[in-house]
Amino acid sequence: MTEFVTLEHGQLACDVAGDGPLVVLSHGMGTWRQEFRHLVGPLVAAGYRVANVDMRGHGESSIGWPSVTGKAAISRTDVARDLLEVIRHFGGPAVIVGHSLSGGSATIAAAEAPELVSAIVEIDPFTLTQSLDFGALLSISRYRRGLLQLIGTQLLKSPRLWFRYLNGVAYPTRPADHDSYLAELRDLLRQPGRWAEFMKTGKTTPADAQARTAEVRCPALVIMGSEDPDFAHPDEEGRRIVAALPPGLGRLAMVAKGGHYPHAQLPAEVAALVVPFLDAHSAKEATGN
Repeated sequence: MTEFVTLEHGQLACDVAGDGPLVVLSHGMGTWRQEFRHLVGPLVAAGYRVANVDMRGHGESSIGWPSVTGKAAISRTDVARDLLEVIRHFGGPAVIVGHSLSGGSATIAAAEAPELVSAIVEIDPFTLTQSLDFGALLSISRYRRGLLQLIGTQLLKSPRLWFRYLNGVAYPTRPADHDSYLAELRDLLRQPGRWAEFMKTGKTTPADAQARTAEVRCPALVIMGSEDPDFAHPDEEGRRIVAALPPGLGRLAMVAKGGHYPHAQLPAEVAALVVPFLDAHSAKEATGN
């Protein structure tokens, strides 16, 4: 069931399913909530109430939100505060599962409102600031291809390069419904104002998330696809995030052959990591239900 959560400056579209402790799913830039279409079912079957949220400006959420940056941008802090309002709306605490940009947002939300966030899962997250690995550009083809397509998407404002990335290197293998998923996403991004909203995500960096990592007080699971083209060495990036968190809170799990979207590409493998983590750290565990 799709609901619209009304906030001060706009509405967020959410698909809500299941009963039990709340889990909030938040996708990455330039996609929409259907990115999590294959993970919702396993989480509901495991006894969770799942709110799958469209990021501000994306999917069916409204456009034109003001940013904390004061610029025409969509920052991780913006998304984090939206997610906290979603949790307040549906009744928390909740576990936030954030992908890519929203992984950094999960960090910020956990630091900002620890009473509302019982745990976080970050899937191939941009939580820490990045620097180019020039050696990897020469030696690792998936990193070189992915980076050129992503940079080209932002600099040239090119839908062609964005969908080349999504139809290729971002997914080392593709789910059976990949073509129909991309067709729906193309239709969404052709709607007036939608592409411009996506471009706003490239006007911020993970610096705001990195600044809050030491303030996190809840357990964190970092999941990385071993073939994620966005990082030269995904395992090293995952360890870097765990090391930035307070000692003992973070854990890294790798998904073999996973790209940047392992939850869509290899949902069974991701669910096998996420569900036990939820069982250990959600409100279900606290209440014994």
